[in-house]
Amino acid sequence: MEIREVIQSQYLAALEMLEQAIQHCPDALWDHPGDKNRFWHLSYHALFYTHLYLQNSEKEFSPWSKHRERYHSLEPLPQPPYDEPQIRDSYSKEEVLEYHRIVQEQVVEKIATLDLNGPSGFYWLPFSKAELLLYNLRHIQQHTGELCERLGTQANIDVEWVGTKAGI
Repeated sequence: MEIREVIQSQYLAALEMLEQAIQHCPDALWDHPGDKNRFWHLSYHALFYTHLYLQNSEKEFSPWSKHRERYHSLEPLPQPPYDEPQIRDSYSKEEVLEYHRIVQEQVVEKIATLDLNGPSGFYWLPFSKAELLLYNLRHIQQHTGELCERLGTQANIDVEWVGTKAGI
């Protein structure tokens, strides 16, 4: 198996676990006001950055048609004016799953063409594209793990482990 196939398989497996978490999320947890980062917001954040970092560069990135300004942020801006993101309306589960499908398609389309030895394409991530792909994969799993833990502890819902995944 060629390295690109391995990377694609692991991305699709990680995204399938995220999809399970989204699908299994009860309505009461989707936008729970007691959560610092709402379930939908963590899901959207993980998908946004997966989508972004699959591009050759920030310039080539075209956000999802339903993207809302700064909704991908979980924290205040790291530079002046350091303001908090203004999150008003949540995304529905259907909207997040729609974006999820787009990101899955991007995995299949983009991983096949990226220059793995080239630069990341993002000035704030000074490493190769290959390392960026691994960094991005870890990011998906970080937030999927958080969501799975939330489902388990708050709703007694388990998400099945996905070890590998063929193309969509």
